[in-house]
Amino acid sequence: MSKPLVKSPVVAARVTARMLRVACLGLGLFMALATPSALAQRVLMDKIIAIVDQDVLLQSELDARLYDIREAAARDGRDLPPQEEMLNDVMEALIIENLQLQHADRVGIRFDDDMLNRVLSNMAENNNMTFDQYVDTLKENGVYLRTREEVRKQLSVQELQRGIVNQRITITDQEIDNFLNSETGREVMAEAFFIEHILIPKSAEDSAEVASEKLQFAADLISRIEEGNRLVAVRAAAQQSGFPIAGTEFGWRKADELPSLFSDIVDDMSVGDVEGPIEAGNGFHIIQLVDQQGGTDQIVNQTDIRHIMLTPNEIRDEAQTEAAIKVLRQRIVDGEEFATLARQNSDDAESVVGGGDLGWINEGGMPPEMEVVIDSLEIDELSQAYRSEVGWHISEVLGRRAEDLSQEYSRSQAANALRNRKFDMELQNWLIEIREEAFVELVE
Repeated sequence: MSKPLVKSPVVAARVTARMLRVACLGLGLFMALATPSALAQRVLMDKIIAIVDQDVLLQSELDARLYDIREAAARDGRDLPPQEEMLNDVMEALIIENLQLQHADRVGIRFDDDMLNRVLSNMAENNNMTFDQYVDTLKENGVYLRTREEVRKQLSVQELQRGIVNQRITITDQEIDNFLNSETGREVMAEAFFIEHILIPKSAEDSAEVASEKLQFAADLISRIEEGNRLVAVRAAAQQSGFPIAGTEFGWRKADELPSLFSDIVDDMSVGDVEGPIEAGNGFHIIQLVDQQGGTDQIVNQTDIRHIMLTPNEIRDEAQTEAAIKVLRQRIVDGEEFATLARQNSDDAESVVGGGDLGWINEGGMPPEMEVVIDSLEIDELSQAYRSEVGWHISEVLGRRAEDLSQEYSRSQAANALRNRKFDMELQNWLIEIREEAFVELVE
């Protein structure tokens, strides 16, 4: 008989996400530096405290989670809820976590040692340690295996949630249209700019000569920036001059969040561009666009390509494969049809039926070694034989164009934004469902 510990399943679902973060993300430095004596206090005779569908919860799991929460609260200076409330919340979180891990196991979600090691490497870096130092610290304090297991659990739960919840989310064309036409949508989709700024102040009391000197000084600073110096470095050096120098740290801002003096200008700037001197009542301004992100303008360079690929195999070694692709190239040079030879010989299953035609490919959409070769070719030029990680190739460029993918990009970004907004709610709904359907029995 299922015995829920928390009155509302909505509360249970929300508790789950919070407790998972505390339990796993809290496996940072505080866990590595926990004293062996403190950890030894948690070693108890284990027993089953709950049956959860096809699995069980152990007393040691509950004790470990409670210990981690108390340690995290002490470290962060946070108050804990009453003991009984916290116990119920933690038990409910463990039950829902266990149900998800069982589901992950049934659908075959697995993470190998290499993936776990990469996560541990990031944890080590966050704690200013090398991987080996971090592992040694965990081992010295007796928590290495437990840390790996908690990382594995967290990865499994996250992967399961992504797969399950995304399947439950539907985004319609009408929703995308409504989002793009809404004020919220326009704000989300608007570009953000990171600009750096110099102000050479002036006042009404400045004589015409002083104002001219300040204008010339601003022009000199712009020249130094255009020579390749970072604006912040130029500003620091200029502060040692006779003129007062100021500047605002704008950080990342949308155009409508910038002063109106700059908002129209940045829209026409490219990353690295410098604008100024921009005269205003308070002085001469210089701005540099350091970076930008977001927005919907997407003009993408595309190349129309065809190729023939041969891969080494059991009956054709590396040298023989290279020789064979060179023979095919010579046959094309001598007048044979590229498409015919591709259909008869290419090992690329995706393009062989089309005579080796890969169609229009976006810039950056090819393997790096292939892109280098393609970028060097003129239209209708046949490449020399070259090697990629998958085999030997000869390629031909059939055309180049700049394609406006702004509409497709904006709709894709809108769909992602809508999906992100729906994800948390749909996750809560799914967690409530699996909890209500589960068999859970507490063992006294």
